[in-house]
Amino acid sequence: MAPSTVPAKFARSALRNVSAALMLLVIALGTLWAAAAIFFDLPGPAALRYTLAAIYLAGVVAALIITGITTRAVTSWLGAWLLIFSWWLTLKPTNERDWQSDVARVAWAEMDGTRATIHNIRNFSYFSERDFVPEWQVATVDIAAITGVDLFVSHWGSPWIAHGIVSFAFADGTYLAASVEARKSVGQEYSAVRGFFRQYEVIYLLALEQDVVALRALHRGETVYLYHTRTTPTDAQNLFRHYLDQMNQARYQPEWYNALDRNCITDFVSYLVKAKVGGISRWDWRILADGRGDEMLYDLGDLAGNLPFQELKQRARINDAAKDGGASPDFSRRIRQHRPGFE
Repeated sequence: MAPSTVPAKFARSALRNVSAALMLLVIALGTLWAAAAIFFDLPGPAALRYTLAAIYLAGVVAALIITGITTRAVTSWLGAWLLIFSWWLTLKPTNERDWQSDVARVAWAEMDGTRATIHNIRNFSYFSERDFVPEWQVATVDIAAITGVDLFVSHWGSPWIAHGIVSFAFADGTYLAASVEARKSVGQEYSAVRGFFRQYEVIYLLALEQDVVALRALHRGETVYLYHTRTTPTDAQNLFRHYLDQMNQARYQPEWYNALDRNCITDFVSYLVKAKVGGISRWDWRILADGRGDEMLYDLGDLAGNLPFQELKQRARINDAAKDGGASPDFSRRIRQHRPGFE
């Protein structure tokens, strides 16, 4: 063998090994997703779902051990995976479930020029997360009176995961908070893992801040930050109209919630991207890692405050002020008092 052929042979061998490793990674991730989809989303008792998911996993592992990464094995695996994925896509969301009381009603709006009459605005009074007095309100607002947008970012564990609440400021000093959430039926608990599957429908909430923000800051033990954005009044008004449109559409055409691409942050950011507001790119990885969304907006110059980010974030924490404000009508003013960007 000529010396010049040795490097070429080595390169081909290395390329085959790398390709096999990448294919094995794809198969592993795809198999785990398909097994989880069977376990979480297949109708029937948990024992049956667990058994079928385990059989699928064991079958894929056994086939790979016996045949290795061959063209026939990969083709067979892909065919089985596509069958599972095709079935998964047939699952349809619905508004007809036995919903938990805090998401029992969907908000909807009647439009008349710049005026919107909004039904089912949530204004619950909480004694604890599960002990509350429900109150659903109707209010007519003038969209032309919206002056800006504030952003709440709420963390409950990993710094990479957060819930975002967009709050619209009106000229009279009042606020309406918009929160895209997983709509849970009776007996369900929220799970970040289940949020990647077809377990929850989306609900577009409109609520007063002393409800939806105080709930997280006071009763769920979450760490909540409040930022004032540089969104112009025109863009804020257009964003509010966009939210009402999504809200009204979901009333008749329910959607699946998804922790990756249909959640509290992605809906807000998708509008900003389409409207070319704030310089946001749909390719910024922090759109998906929503716990870093405030850092992304800061880097783009979309957050007010004129402070280094870490100092801004530290001073944006509202838990102590929320405790002082309680659920009083003065709640929104108190949590903004002496806050960077609001002065």
